[in-house]
Amino acid sequence: MIIAPAESVRVRARVEVPIDVPGLGRRASTMVTFHGLHDGREHVALLMPGWQNRSHPLVRVHSECLTGDVFGSQRCDCGPQLHEALAICSHEGGIILYLRQEGRGIGLYNKFDAYVLQDSGLDTFEANAVLNFGHDMRDYRVAAEMLRALGVPEIRLLSNNPEKASQLRAHGVAIAEVVTTGTFVNENNHAYLTAKRERAGHALEV
Repeated sequence: MIIAPAESVRVRARVEVPIDVPGLGRRASTMVTFHGLHDGREHVALLMPGWQNRSHPLVRVHSECLTGDVFGSQRCDCGPQLHEALAICSHEGGIILYLRQEGRGIGLYNKFDAYVLQDSGLDTFEANAVLNFGHDMRDYRVAAEMLRALGVPEIRLLSNNPEKASQLRAHGVAIAEVVTTGTFVNENNHAYLTAKRERAGHALEV
């Protein structure tokens, strides 16, 4: 792992990128890249117009999920959560931090291996343990670094994951409010969402 001092993290580039927000159509956005993030990965911030006018803007810290975000996988709720965040942040002016931490930080291929184990009856956390990974390998220090580089010391956090809020606070981010996400349940992800609620304390009504 690449370790860089927090003060070395800075904005690398800002690019205006029009995006298509599901259900709302074309919206303006600014995508921001960073230099010096401690893990050396290519994480991106998506800024929606109006965020800078908020004393504590709404922030969604979203971990990359190729299967859900891009292909609409029904095995998780990642795609609907991202679409919800895009709509809310577009409406009120907010920030989405898109972190390259696929599969709770275990990587894409390992996530597929975990799927195979889940098909045999294990839940998502048990499957990670069989593969010799922790329940959740994600490190939100990088999100705190991105917020500092953007000059955002205090936020409203859009999340149902208590660990996310805990880590951000531990890394110096003040959280004025936690706004829970919607619950996006279907017949294919019901067991997955139940495991997140019962094993990791996510604020979900399943």
